[in-house]
Amino acid sequence: MMACEGIGEFGDARRAVRGAWLFERIVATGSLCLRKVGGDRAGEIAAHRFLDSPQVSAEEIIATLSGRTGERCRGQRIVVAQDTSEINFSGRARARRGLGPAGDGETPGFFLHAAVAIDAADEAVVGLLDAALWTRRAGRVSARRKRALAEKESQRWLSTTQAVAARAAEARQVIVVGDRESDIFAVFARRPPGVELLVRAAQDRALTGGGRLFACAATWPVLGHAAVKIAPRGPGDKGRLARVSLRAGTVRIARPRNGADRADPPYLDLSLVEVREDQPPPDLASIHWRLITTLPATDLAAAQEIAQFYRLRWRIEQTFRACKNDGLGLPDLQTHGADRLFKMAALAIGAAVRTIQLVDARDGGARPGSDVAEPAVLEAAAAIGPTLEGKTQRQQNPHPAGSLPWLAWIVARLGGWNCYYKPPGPKTMRAGWDKLAAMTAGFHIAMSVRH
Repeated sequence: MMACEGIGEFGDARRAVRGAWLFERIVATGSLCLRKVGGDRAGEIAAHRFLDSPQVSAEEIIATLSGRTGERCRGQRIVVAQDTSEINFSGRARARRGLGPAGDGETPGFFLHAAVAIDAADEAVVGLLDAALWTRRAGRVSARRKRALAEKESQRWLSTTQAVAARAAEARQVIVVGDRESDIFAVFARRPPGVELLVRAAQDRALTGGGRLFACAATWPVLGHAAVKIAPRGPGDKGRLARVSLRAGTVRIARPRNGADRADPPYLDLSLVEVREDQPPPDLASIHWRLITTLPATDLAAAQEIAQFYRLRWRIEQTFRACKNDGLGLPDLQTHGADRLFKMAALAIGAAVRTIQLVDARDGGARPGSDVAEPAVLEAAAAIGPTLEGKTQRQQNPHPAGSLPWLAWIVARLGGWNCYYKPPGPKTMRAGWDKLAAMTAGFHIAMSVRH
């Protein structure tokens, strides 16, 4: 397996080392402020020089992190959650360069679309599988229905799915999940081979035999009931369990009359799973999901699994929150130029995923420590780990050696220490220890953004 080190080569070995250092420092400090990340004036200047280099690109950072995640997906059943987040600089627009309008059409900003891989077996985040960054052009554009998919921003749902398919080609199964914005006929029609799609329906589409999508499930019998864990809505919210009824069946969706590419098939045979909460808690909106998917939904067990897969979409929302005001503070950056902002955003999305992986591992799981740490770090952890254990069973590391929970246990126990502690073992382990100490700092900072 490839060692988990580096965020790119950038045409020079020194830049590769500097990039790896900068990424580790962002994770360790939980910040994108270069004064804090650098640690001292020399470190701050080094970070600035790295980001100013024209050889450093957001695309290479994303491709390196995503390619590594693709390797970790080998032989696994993977759910991939994708979504878009807006980064706007409302109230901080002065001197921004190279940015177009954000969602309100006026405030300077840019958009970040990302896809995060999740292990279907234990719901652990495996890593970043793709990301795209762009800014809009000012001024009016032609009518949406007159443009082909390739000319629209919504092309990102298809291009991300295609990138995911290529990077996770050796996974046992890949299920790409999206919210209502990704309910696009062409994305289903052109999905790459080997990828399943699962989307919350936004359009009450016409069916080939007559009738509409939203009404057809009402005639189906209830397959059964299930408890679905609803994701937290933000810091302090622990989420809740919703008791839902499930209906499922097959639908034949007609190609849209307006704006559709005639090269796409005239219809698609898909599964529809309706998830409805009949008795929600007081003051809370009822859960009602209409999920369309390429997965078969022939019985209660299949419908339950599809509902659980869709629920994992909250992991991408959690990642965006960790990038923004609940974590690294990407919208608060004082950086002015779009090129550097994009590089910082690529570092931020990778660092957010890394810290979420470490924090999640507190609760156990089967993911390997190599998901987040290179061999030198794992070697240092193996040397220091036994010295952190007590005499009783409760004071010992309960997780398999080398696993991600095993590493997280060691990192958590190191909370009160710092990188000046001298670990046991040869001096050659010093570099691994320094990175382990940085990981420790990042772990405890990340606890404040856990949802």
